[in-house]
Amino acid sequence: MKPHRGVLILVLGILGLIACCFCAPAAWYMGSQDLAEIDAGRMDPEGRQMTQIGMILGMVGVGLWVLGIVIQVALVLFAGGLAAAGAAN
Repeated sequence: MKPHRGVLILVLGILGLIACCFCAPAAWYMGSQDLAEIDAGRMDPEGRQMTQIGMILGMVGVGLWVLGIVIQVALVLFAGGLAAAGAAN
């Protein structure tokens, strides 16, 4: 039976949530893979709760990352529209 990586996934999820870096997708991916391994009985089930929490934090971090990109694009488009309107006057 393989040892769990719950602590690593939890740390990646927290870093992904706080720093909004590439750690969040890694936590999401690794968490889903490890939960599948735990469910199949090939990985130590002791780290299931930490793995689930880290994966959820990774999902939230990815969501915040995408939301930040959408807001930045909207702001750039809004500023471009204001600049075009100012130039037309």
